[in-house]
Amino acid sequence: MLPVTPRGSDYGAEGARTPDLLGAIQALSQLSYSPVRARNITPLPLFSKQARVGLIVLTFINLFNYLDRWIVAALAESMKHSELHLSDTQLGSLMTGFLIVYILAAPLFGWFGDTRSRSRLLAIGVAIWSVATALAGLARSYFGLFAARAAVGIGEAAYGTISPALLADYFPRQQRGRVFAVFFAAIPIGSALGYIVGGLVDHYFGWRQAFFVAGVPGLVLAFLALRLYDPPRGSQDAADEVPRSTRGAYHTLIRNRPYLLTVLGYAAYTFAIGALAFWTPTFLERVRGIPKAHATVQFGAIVVVTGFVGTYLGGWFGDRLLKVARQAYLWLSGAVTLLAAPLTFLALAAPQPYVYWPAIVAAELCLFASTGPVNSAIVNEVSPHMRATAVALSILTIHVLGDVPSPSVVGMISDARSLADAVLIIPVAVLIGGVIWTYAAWRLSRKTIPQTT
Repeated sequence: MLPVTPRGSDYGAEGARTPDLLGAIQALSQLSYSPVRARNITPLPLFSKQARVGLIVLTFINLFNYLDRWIVAALAESMKHSELHLSDTQLGSLMTGFLIVYILAAPLFGWFGDTRSRSRLLAIGVAIWSVATALAGLARSYFGLFAARAAVGIGEAAYGTISPALLADYFPRQQRGRVFAVFFAAIPIGSALGYIVGGLVDHYFGWRQAFFVAGVPGLVLAFLALRLYDPPRGSQDAADEVPRSTRGAYHTLIRNRPYLLTVLGYAAYTFAIGALAFWTPTFLERVRGIPKAHATVQFGAIVVVTGFVGTYLGGWFGDRLLKVARQAYLWLSGAVTLLAAPLTFLALAAPQPYVYWPAIVAAELCLFASTGPVNSAIVNEVSPHMRATAVALSILTIHVLGDVPSPSVVGMISDARSLADAVLIIPVAVLIGGVIWTYAAWRLSRKTIPQTT
């Protein structure tokens, strides 16, 4: 991490920094949570160690975050046929309710994340979602289950808005593709564990006990989050102007064309991912005739492998391509998502196992490859002092347009027609996301790279 000199220390009349060792030590001793101006200086070993610890803790929290989020998908059929007697529309609304609360709380935590202690906010958020998850196992009605799952969104909003901004202050720009690849590799692994753990615990003990198992580890992670180092904002970036207010930050973000295009493409991508993640285990059981325990474990295993490999390779290639193309993250995200669209259609439409299983694997690899690059693009395209706000606005947009409606939309189409027909809207959303990202990369490259003749 780059050492940062607080405003007013070691600066001359024209703002030049005095290049002496004593000044550097004084600057290091005066670090605080207030916004500061960073300089391009070689990172110190102290920050490197704390950055690695931060990445490890945040990655584990992200893993359990998605285990908790997608355990509902593994339990859907059991809850449908339990004493609660849930319809497909009600099952889909469990994810929708969670996401509505999530996106409403995100702007608040975005503002707090740019002005308050981030480690404390993380700890509070993780503790809230862990308790809410356990409460879902005690629900005796659809309303009680819906309320418990919706409350999870409060805790996850704190974590989801703050973590990317914190990682951006741990690591320099040229390493963020790989860093976010590690961080977001927890998504497929956590999601897969949600399917696997949920499916196995449901099979042997019941769906209520699965919620208890998912909620307990979060309390330990909340304690670890509280002890994380919170670096000065912008400590890995060049000096940038601090926005005067959150309202000003949102106005700046909306006028930021690279950021806006990236988020709009992300919304279409999220629509597809949300529906795919929620309904695939049920689709495999109901449409393909695969027993529930096998469907959740097999799909979970695929998600683990393809998620880890795809996310890591996407982050690695994104950092490599960034050396030759300024919009490398967007180019890579657009290309692999366009490739994923026909593969996703084949995975959902082909009836033969020897066709749809390889198609699922290939589609998942392509979809996960964009995860690290697109999130790196988002934090790189905004001021360091408004990153939590930028992530909050991104969360609001991608979920309102993406996976808030998609599980319910698929559920309603399924109730009206069939699940086999309903899931065919997913490849269309994948295609739209790929088109937007590719267009954004092309348009922005034309503006930033001089044309040769």
